[in-house]
Amino acid sequence: MTRKNIKLGLEKLLQENLGPVREARVGLVCNQASVNHGLRHAADILYEHRDVQLTALFGPQHGIRGDVQDNMIETEHTVDRETGLPIHSLYSETREPTEGMLRDLDVLIFDMQDVGCRIYTFAYTMANCMRAARKFGKKVIVCDRPNPINGRDVEGNVLEREQASFVGQFAIPTRHGMTLCELASMFNEHFEINCELEVVTMEGWERKLWHDETDAPWVMPSPNMPTVVSATVFPGTVHFEGTQLSEGRGTTRPFELVGAPYINPEDYARKLNALDLPGVFFRSCIFRPTFQKHGGVRCGGVQIHVMDREKFMPVITGLAMVKLAYDLYREDFRWKEPPYEYVYDRNPFDVIAGTLSIRQAIEDGSSLETMQAGWKEALDNFKKVREQYLLY
Repeated sequence: MTRKNIKLGLEKLLQENLGPVREARVGLVCNQASVNHGLRHAADILYEHRDVQLTALFGPQHGIRGDVQDNMIETEHTVDRETGLPIHSLYSETREPTEGMLRDLDVLIFDMQDVGCRIYTFAYTMANCMRAARKFGKKVIVCDRPNPINGRDVEGNVLEREQASFVGQFAIPTRHGMTLCELASMFNEHFEINCELEVVTMEGWERKLWHDETDAPWVMPSPNMPTVVSATVFPGTVHFEGTQLSEGRGTTRPFELVGAPYINPEDYARKLNALDLPGVFFRSCIFRPTFQKHGGVRCGGVQIHVMDREKFMPVITGLAMVKLAYDLYREDFRWKEPPYEYVYDRNPFDVIAGTLSIRQAIEDGSSLETMQAGWKEALDNFKKVREQYLLY
């Protein structure tokens, strides 16, 4: 397959847009996926650049090198072993840079690989950095990378304000179809963060492109996001984090494998396939997670095989899977108990879904069509706002 050549925002910044950071004191928000086409890490590139004064690094969830496996373990403030620079953790006692962290900086560069789903914390680390920059008079530069599941398709319910959390701060849908630079512009203007923001777009990227249709390097953006396939199914199966079923953490196919000890895999797969959901086949299987939910325990379930990703609708597919598991195994099925992302007073599934209505619809026996109809108006309104911030 011929892949489209693109220039990443980081590369464009260094080759064409260095002015805003030339001789400035720079902080960098990054992780292991912050690499150029040669797979060199942004921290190393900026640290060695003669015209850039890199003074501090900031790490998101899972850390700057992606070494923290579990999705709820805080990372420590430490020192980068390669550059010797301080690493301020933004997934610690604070999610937002403090005045002390920013005191010796002029500019904060944000260069992260997103996965195209609202329920992923990197976009909110970016938003928190933008808020802190506004508060303490710093500039933010966001370097763009591809939306790995394309920038065209939009699906799912729009987050309700009452369910805001670190896995959803703004009224955007589950699959938003935007890049981080586009989200940054929307957060800054439409959602009124109002910091001094500059976005550095890519060259050559088109909205229809999936990550593996470009020559951009793929490095796991988080420990349970190993492939583009993982990112493709994630907007649906991430909802299983709000249940006691395994979403495949502790296996080599996180978010593609779903199951629990009480599930009859053949029956579950047969009834899922009977729903005739577009672009997907459910294969019955047995798996044994090595850690996390049901660690070391034999689970029956399914592997999601995306047969046609252009037709596949991950959000409604994931919700169909949750609904059927609830309907078939009501005596054993359990929603996850709080907390989730340090939210102690709400059902974790509601926090993930960004609404009470989906869990209530599942419990009431409502159809998938009713769920989709319930979010249509808000989704249509979002699409109109989204158009104002598309950069490609």
